[in-house]
Amino acid sequence: MTVSLEQLRRCHVAVDLGAARTRVYVKGLGLVVDEPSAAAVNTRTGSLIAVGALAEQMTGRTPDYIRVARPVSGGTVIDIEMAQRMLRHLLGEKLRRQLRRKPRLRAAAACPHDSDPLAQRAAVETLVGLGARRVELVDTLIAAAVGCGLPVEQPVGSMIMVCGAATTQIAVLSLGSIVTAARIPIGGDAIDHAVIQHLRQHHELMLPSQSVRPLQLALSGNGLTPYGPATTEIHGRDVVTGLARSVHVDTAAVRQAIQTPLTAVHDGLGKVLRDCPPDLVADLADRGIMMVGGSALLPGLDQMLRDATGMPVQIAERPDVCSVLGLGAMLDGKIEPLVLNPLAA
Repeated sequence: MTVSLEQLRRCHVAVDLGAARTRVYVKGLGLVVDEPSAAAVNTRTGSLIAVGALAEQMTGRTPDYIRVARPVSGGTVIDIEMAQRMLRHLLGEKLRRQLRRKPRLRAAAACPHDSDPLAQRAAVETLVGLGARRVELVDTLIAAAVGCGLPVEQPVGSMIMVCGAATTQIAVLSLGSIVTAARIPIGGDAIDHAVIQHLRQHHELMLPSQSVRPLQLALSGNGLTPYGPATTEIHGRDVVTGLARSVHVDTAAVRQAIQTPLTAVHDGLGKVLRDCPPDLVADLADRGIMMVGGSALLPGLDQMLRDATGMPVQIAERPDVCSVLGLGAMLDGKIEPLVLNPLAA
């Protein structure tokens, strides 16, 4: 996935297909699409009923002949045809018509670090099906680092953690390239699942599919730290009777349940630091870790990483859209490569 800035400047549109949200940046227009990666389909007729936010609201509330599909999992397109249909409807007829006027439409796509050739091919075919004549793939870690303002082209170490819905990606960058990186199959969805399992096992309560993230946010601004409220009232369905029921949940126990999947994130962070050259680690001790991605907004996660590593940790200004904004900055030519003058013989 090595692509030059010159090639990216020729692109007209950039797409970030995430497991949770799909974002599209069009050169000259900015961010035009920021919607959930979901599509509701009528299984009897095969017609598309809704996409984006409306399809997300339908999750768990549809009759049996309507299926809410998620064509992207872990940053990888698993259903190319559905992803193309979803993108067409999210872009709208007017914008698609403008893009079709380009004589040779070029597109850029963010791809997870260390993704296999099949995943890369699926991303390319998705955008080719929308009319792109050429597709450039950019590593999500580099795109996110550019989007949050890290000096990726300079000879200094920068550490970034992309907290996605399905995966967490950690990397140390220098001179516009990845020095060392790790991709961990733990993200916001795994944290949601841990909360769901805790409430089912200890309180015999089933949560609605869209109430898990509000539960995490209900842990107050201190979130994963022990300074939040002692209890939180949760509404759900009783596992035994099937009736609606409310329980007061001990938030300390919920915090403990959330800590379990985050152990793998700690291990991945330690591996990246161990594989990093000592000079870059010295830079990181001063510069710290930059967190991006939707799951970076989980209250208290940054403080937990500070306690675990002893390094400064900060969250990007707009962590959820850093990847697509980084792609957009490359398309608009806002990033200048470091020019090295060869020494005279």
